[in-house]
Amino acid sequence: MPKSLPMIDLTATLCCAPVASGVISDDDALAVALRLKAVADPVRVKLLSLLLVSDIDGVRNSDLARHLELSDATISHHLGQLHRAGLLTRSRRGTSIYYRVDRNSLAALVRVIDPDCCL
Repeated sequence: MPKSLPMIDLTATLCCAPVASGVISDDDALAVALRLKAVADPVRVKLLSLLLVSDIDGVRNSDLARHLELSDATISHHLGQLHRAGLLTRSRRGTSIYYRVDRNSLAALVRVIDPDCCL
C-alpha cells in the first residue's frame, strides 16, 4: 500500500531556501513536495493554465468544467487540491465560487525550484 504524505497547512506562501542553495530541511522538502504533488496532474496543470489567462476576478467551477468537458464534481476535486496546496484563492459571490491563481504562492514555488528562473 502506498504511503500517503502527512497533512500540513499549505495555505501560507512557501518560504524556504532554494533547492539549489544546499540540502534543504525535511520540513521544507515536505512543503515543496506537497505543493508539487498537487500540481502533478494533467487536469490541474490545465486548470492553472486556464486560470492564469482568465479574467482577474476569477472563474467559476462550472465554467471550468464546461471548458474541460469534465463534471463539476471532478473539477471541484482538482480545484480543492490546488486550493489546499495554497496555489489558488477562492471567493464566494452569491451561490458561485470563483477561483484565481495565487500568483505569489506560485512564484514562490518556482523560486524554490530555480531562483534564477524568470528574472
